[in-house]
Amino acid sequence: MSSDSDRAKDQDHIFKLIKDIQFAMFTTTDEDGSLRARPMAYKQGDSDSKTELWFFTRTDSSKVPEIKKHSHVNVSFSNPSHQSYVSISGRAEIIKDKAKAKELWNPYLKAWFPQELDDPHLGLLKVTIEGAEYWDSASSIMVRAVGYVKAAFGDGSTLEGEHKKVNFP
Repeated sequence: MSSDSDRAKDQDHIFKLIKDIQFAMFTTTDEDGSLRARPMAYKQGDSDSKTELWFFTRTDSSKVPEIKKHSHVNVSFSNPSHQSYVSISGRAEIIKDKAKAKELWNPYLKAWFPQELDDPHLGLLKVTIEGAEYWDSASSIMVRAVGYVKAAFGDGSTLEGEHKKVNFP
């Protein structure tokens, strides 16, 4: 069992891995029980809680009724150039909070919300994180190349990198 300080370090590592990733795949459960994933723009805010993810969404989008019926979601992040991957599970809810929207606003969102913060369909999607899993391999191409050579000679452990499940409070 890991200590609270180890868990806090692991949680911080999750946010470090996703910090510069601009898009995530956001998965909900459709009304027929099938899983539906779609890309969503992501930008970690400076004051973001380490237990929440925030996204902008249109309140008239198909994901809104899916979340209202099945709040359990998955958010997956991928950074192939650094060989790091993160899968986050949690509970989603749709929030109408103009102050929070203003705090998180970024001009590139105008493409989806032409009236900006006054857009009547602007909503926030808050994911309260319940757990996460990450895979983080050596990012240097030279280090990976050496690992492939070692693996070819029977040392497969050099390609594994770090993989961990992380609990969130």
